[in-house]
Amino acid sequence: MGIGYRWFGRPFLRFQDSEKAHKRSLSLLRLFSSNPITRTVLKVLYTPKPLPIEVFGQAYNHPFGLAAGMDKNAKALRGWEATGLSFVEIGGVTMFEQSGNPKPRMFRASGAKALINRMGFNNDGSEQIAQTLARHYERFGRPDIPIWVNLGKSKVTSLEEAHLDYATTLERLHPYADVFVINVSSPNTPNLRELQNDEGLLRILKACQKTNEACAKNDDGALRPILVKVAPDMTSEQLVHIARMAQANGASGIVVCNTTTTRPESTDRSDLRVFSETGGLSGEPLRDRSTEMIRIVRAAVGPDWPIVGVGGIASASDAWEKITAGATLLQAYSAFVFEGPALTKQVVHGLKRHLNASPYEDIVDAVGSS
Repeated sequence: MGIGYRWFGRPFLRFQDSEKAHKRSLSLLRLFSSNPITRTVLKVLYTPKPLPIEVFGQAYNHPFGLAAGMDKNAKALRGWEATGLSFVEIGGVTMFEQSGNPKPRMFRASGAKALINRMGFNNDGSEQIAQTLARHYERFGRPDIPIWVNLGKSKVTSLEEAHLDYATTLERLHPYADVFVINVSSPNTPNLRELQNDEGLLRILKACQKTNEACAKNDDGALRPILVKVAPDMTSEQLVHIARMAQANGASGIVVCNTTTTRPESTDRSDLRVFSETGGLSGEPLRDRSTEMIRIVRAAVGPDWPIVGVGGIASASDAWEKITAGATLLQAYSAFVFEGPALTKQVVHGLKRHLNASPYEDIVDAVGSS
């Protein structure tokens, strides 16, 4: 199915608007996973053999999950589970419903295997998404894989009130989430990255932790891990400072990294047209920068604090490089557009081969080994 997607599915996408193709793919996945027969077919085709790891006190079938942005409104949870992912991050979710930036706002640079987006946190809003998850859990039960929620700031909320926006979304989605990710690093909400400074991030962390504690008492007694997602467009000194500050102030881990506003060099005219668009770049050109950041953070925070590596993972070799650099868990987004749903099995089985060829018995032992 991986070869079939590259030969037939990927060329077909070239003739479609990127955002429309995204929505059609999401609808098809939801449709196929709604029928027990086709859902079983998906599981047989795409579910990899286990490569278990425990993080945040939670069991993961393997280290590879879905990054935020692919399923903002939690429309295809059973589909992602059926295609073998170990965890799924929905969102970004904001306190208020948002239509996002004007269209077109998503672009493919096929030669570079990169995406540019300036979506602007378009989503149904925390209240509606909470209702969506409540209906899903009531009908199908809680998913067998952890569900992460990416928290964003509503565009209408001021930076001074941002902590209330994040905390309100966390409160509404607390019963349905296993992990929360504070996203202060998207380049597509005006001034959002200013919240990566000490004062802004600390205020958000404290508000979310306070809400987390109150909700845990009312729900199942379990605190949800809260992670911080950082941007690649900063110096090493800034990165180390943010990571250490987040670690010292109760964050359960860090996600490295979000999309970048920089652009790679290229001689491909089609790609250059895409690179001229405003927005955040993800995909293969981000791979080396993401891995470098993981190494920097791992050296700064020690061996135990979880790092989630995301950015340019399109093969088992990419994934192994990030794990040995210091990533505990991994996520992908753009590579699913270019490689298709078979990516998960390819990556996980490839990680197993790398592990067997290494001196380590468990995948967790390889974390940071380089």
